[in-house]
Amino acid sequence: MTVSRREFFGAAAAATISATYFLSNRQRIFADEIAQPFSTKIYKARITQSPTPQYCESLKEAGFAGMEVSIMGRDASIAEARRVRQLVESYDLRIHSVLYGWANFNIANKYESDLKSVKSALQIASAYGADTLLLVTCNVGKMGGDGYPKKPEAWGFDVDFDPVTLKVKTVAEGDNKPYADYIAAQNHATETSIRAVESLIPTAAREGVRIGLENVWNNLWCTPKFFAAFCKYFKNAWVGSYLDLGNHTKYSRCEEWIKELSDSIIKLHIKGYKVKEVKGKLGGGPGDWTAIDKGSIDWKSVRKSLNEVRYNGWISVEEDLYNDKEYSKILDKFIAGE
Repeated sequence: MTVSRREFFGAAAAATISATYFLSNRQRIFADEIAQPFSTKIYKARITQSPTPQYCESLKEAGFAGMEVSIMGRDASIAEARRVRQLVESYDLRIHSVLYGWANFNIANKYESDLKSVKSALQIASAYGADTLLLVTCNVGKMGGDGYPKKPEAWGFDVDFDPVTLKVKTVAEGDNKPYADYIAAQNHATETSIRAVESLIPTAAREGVRIGLENVWNNLWCTPKFFAAFCKYFKNAWVGSYLDLGNHTKYSRCEEWIKELSDSIIKLHIKGYKVKEVKGKLGGGPGDWTAIDKGSIDWKSVRKSLNEVRYNGWISVEEDLYNDKEYSKILDKFIAGE
């Protein structure tokens, strides 16, 4: 078959156009890959007690997708929750979680009443349209101080526990006699917390609300491996970890908590913390609270770690040092890994 000069140059032009389109299209895709280096999606939220039209409008304008409602220390009702849900959703926002906070499952005369209270909170969370309830099961001592069981310093924790029962053997290297009361309190807290959470699972399943166990300064489960073992103990889809990215940096780096908790992570809180280096170890020592963008946490590395464990979900700001637009920009940088 012979090909005319016109047909030849026409075919050549078409091939050139096709190649140019392919290359430009591939460059565009490559540019998108550079602009979006992570395969996971994170949604921005803030925490409030009483959503108002003004609050919702400000969040929406700032680019937030929703909020977490705190019922810690106050009464709430299903009727109120339904009313607030309607308000929030009218702004195309969502209440993704409810912050219940602290229970006292390790205190005998408070166990039953707190169990009833958390069951009620799960119902209220459902009425808000939330799919998670943040729960701190108990506390051993307050934030420190006299009169409480002696425990290791933050950088001195080295917990040896039974992976099946979660019973603690030692909490630090060397002689553990000074920590005997703390070890006993830790084991009691673990036992009663497990019993309580197992009792809550049927309610959580019925209401469609997951129980997010948060890492806080309650002097319990103070290492990544131990807290992860506690959160994963239940082997139940309705229980997981509510990881606060600022709370436990005095014990260990954020990246270590993320790695150990991995697919048990349900939701995230974010706040700033400035760690002081102790005995050459950064990420395990005392420090001070600070703004998210002012602390010692390596947010680029944290974002990468979250992507590695394939975390897709919400992150709620748990501090109030900037306005909504400023926090939105801070979170945008964090989500982009900048």
